[in-house]
Amino acid sequence: MSNDRGWSDKREREYENLVDRFEEEGRYEGREEEVAARIVNKQRAEYGETQAAEEEDKEGRSPDRNLPIEDYDQLTVNEVTSQIDDLSPKEVRKLKKYEEEHKDRSTLVDRLDRETEQ
Repeated sequence: MSNDRGWSDKREREYENLVDRFEEEGRYEGREEEVAARIVNKQRAEYGETQAAEEEDKEGRSPDRNLPIEDYDQLTVNEVTSQIDDLSPKEVRKLKKYEEEHKDRSTLVDRLDRETEQ
């Protein structure tokens, strides 16, 4: 985390790209930085990248702690789907339920549905 916001380099680049895009498109005039920061912070919260989420994880209270795929909340859809074939039907159902209750990424839920139907 290399900047004064406490964000990773990836999130900092994302923030800068959003600010640039908003300025180019004339969106959120005068509030480009605020809106970009809100978007990035929301994503950080969703992906467990906030200080509170890191504390929960250290204390063993992270919501994805008991899932069959390690660090599930940090993974992309492609990273999760690459590991589905190694799971039992029960584990796939557990992931599907968790996904629906948290991020609810439709492409991943659909893939998990197909796995449970086989």
